[in-house]
Amino acid sequence: MIWDFQKYGNYTAILDEYGKSLTYEALDKEGRLVAEAAGRRCLAFLLCRNEIGALVGYTGMLNGGMVPLLLNSHVNREALEGLLAVYRPAYLWAPEGIPFPDLTPVYDAFGYRLLQTCYETEYPLHPELALLLTTSGSTGSPKFVRQSRTNIQANAKSIAAYLELDETERPITTLPMNYTYGLSIINSHLLAGATLLVTDKSLTRREFWSFFQEAGATSFGGVPYTYEMLDRMRFQRMDLPSLRTMTQAGGKLSPALHEKLAGEALAAGRRFVVMYGQCEATARMGYLPPEKAAEKCGSMGIAIPGGKFHLVDEEDREITVPGVSGELIYEGPNVALGYAERGEDLRKGDEWGGVLRTGDMARFDEDGYYYITGRKKRFLKIYGNRVNLDEVDALVKGRFPALECASAGADDRLYVFITDQERAEDVKEFLIHKTQLNSSAFRVVCLDEIPKSDSGKTLYRKLEEYYA
Repeated sequence: MIWDFQKYGNYTAILDEYGKSLTYEALDKEGRLVAEAAGRRCLAFLLCRNEIGALVGYTGMLNGGMVPLLLNSHVNREALEGLLAVYRPAYLWAPEGIPFPDLTPVYDAFGYRLLQTCYETEYPLHPELALLLTTSGSTGSPKFVRQSRTNIQANAKSIAAYLELDETERPITTLPMNYTYGLSIINSHLLAGATLLVTDKSLTRREFWSFFQEAGATSFGGVPYTYEMLDRMRFQRMDLPSLRTMTQAGGKLSPALHEKLAGEALAAGRRFVVMYGQCEATARMGYLPPEKAAEKCGSMGIAIPGGKFHLVDEEDREITVPGVSGELIYEGPNVALGYAERGEDLRKGDEWGGVLRTGDMARFDEDGYYYITGRKKRFLKIYGNRVNLDEVDALVKGRFPALECASAGADDRLYVFITDQERAEDVKEFLIHKTQLNSSAFRVVCLDEIPKSDSGKTLYRKLEEYYA
């Protein structure tokens, strides 16, 4: 069991934009019914929306000992079919509007159906395995992070501690629940007895802000793109007297915007909390205390309660001098068990032993506050989604085998360099369809040739002049 919902009894656990609500006692009861309908510990795909039905399924499965694998309900159907073939789940918990004519419905509630699959055999599940979350998700990769109950509980408790969460909190959903950051907000607030304000509406919609004001939202979270959008909307002029806390993760804010948001929050008597995390650490690893938001502008902060950071150089020697960049290593009980890339991996135990090599380069200052300086590997954060550039290259080359390409870029801007101008629009449309990311994230640039070294390796640094 992850949460003891009986502890908060008649407190409201969930309230949606249509006025529907569930108490903690009711959430516990409804979740048990989902798990009982499945009847056993097994793998289930959960197609997520920010709706009561998705949360009932998620909490019921976790507390009932099932292992949910979370996907966005808008996942590309071809990618979904591929994942089903790889992992062979026993059930799907999916919105009623998504057709699965070959599957057998065994239970329904709150607009969702529990659908039984027909695979002859299922993969064994390790006793510690509790949850499967995607690392990049948007490309339909079969790679997932294997999280345990200990991971989920440890991280939720740590987040609740440093954010000082209690039952008076009313966070509003601004991020998909299948995204590790969005899910961490749900996990930590349910642990604290708070009321989740659930909506699938975008922050650009008037309905979102009407619900925000009517329900008295006290906090929300966002990735850098979220705050860039809010800044353009002149968010600071809105009348939001109930708002107490804004959190940010999913990539690094520009120093100028960080400074502006910190100053505005201070002036309004609110907390602005910059955080750092990865799915491989269940969610959060670091946070910048709100009282340091302006003073330590650009920093992602210190390790969360129960965790520890250190840096190593290229020879794996620990860096002990402030201002020197090295790979960031994290240790803590929230470090996940490892990856799964196929069904057989679900039987694996803890492969990481509580230690995570983040792949991020960082430095720390004289006060022990950490600053991310770059990435060791080829990843970008696109509107909060971590995208593997090597995987993007493989996708393009797989779809356009005669096309030479190389991807690069900066956060929220992915540049794909090709050598055939006539295929530029085709490449862009393919990536939009395949990743389900906003079209504004992509730039396709045509070059006479892709710069390469004498050994034939792409010179990615030579491409920086096109976007740096």
